[in-house]
Amino acid sequence: MNDMRIIDRTTGMNEIKFHAKGVNVYYGDAHAIKDVSVDIEDKTVTAFIGPSGCGKSTFLRCLNRMNDTIEICRVTGDIYLDNEDVYDPKVDPVQLRAKVGMVFQKPNPFPKSIYDNIAYGPRIHGLAKNKADLDEIVERSLRRGAIWNEVKDRLHEPGTGLSGGQQQRLCIARAVATEPEVLLMDEPCSALDPIATAQVEELIDELRKNYSVIIVTHSMQQAARVSQKTAFFHLGHLVEYGETGQIFTNPEDSRTESYITGRIG
Repeated sequence: MNDMRIIDRTTGMNEIKFHAKGVNVYYGDAHAIKDVSVDIEDKTVTAFIGPSGCGKSTFLRCLNRMNDTIEICRVTGDIYLDNEDVYDPKVDPVQLRAKVGMVFQKPNPFPKSIYDNIAYGPRIHGLAKNKADLDEIVERSLRRGAIWNEVKDRLHEPGTGLSGGQQQRLCIARAVATEPEVLLMDEPCSALDPIATAQVEELIDELRKNYSVIIVTHSMQQAARVSQKTAFFHLGHLVEYGETGQIFTNPEDSRTESYITGRIG
């Protein structure tokens, strides 16, 4: 616990981006998420922490309906993005995922060029009228992913040829290319070395100027470094949610304190 740096970057109350109420998730008969209610702010980094298997990734995947892809999964309750019910039958999950981008644990660039990795989403969503538009989107996205200077002279080389940390920043650039409003990150640094992790953490802090960022992390140090809000999950329950500084220094629930001090995990 000695190496934890708590940076309080709180900027006051932001608008609510996601409003979740009474959310339950079932995998067949298994009850994975139990009656979770939470408001997630815009232009804020929110960290989901908790032991393995506690439900944090499952809940994250409810926000852009990734759980729809799992046949035995059933979600109940309400989740609103900007007052729109994301589970309304009229909502197209593909369009929702353009608005709520996702970055996974393991970097997963497409087996295409660096340019085409970024251009893919804008092409299928019709965001570019012509090649000049597309070039501009690609450059802007790679700059937002803090990787433009490293790849600008090799845009037509395969994305899979980059280092692990560069691949993850490419995937972040790919996620922002469709102009999302929210970025979901499921343990985005767990496959990276400390230097690449620091670069991605710096990028996350930069991204919150334009996006609501929600990160699942197994590293409490990381949550303390990058987030303004923290949610602690345990056995499918959302135990506690609040300002990161308070969660780490003065938690209200004894289970949160036990997790943070290493007594449960």
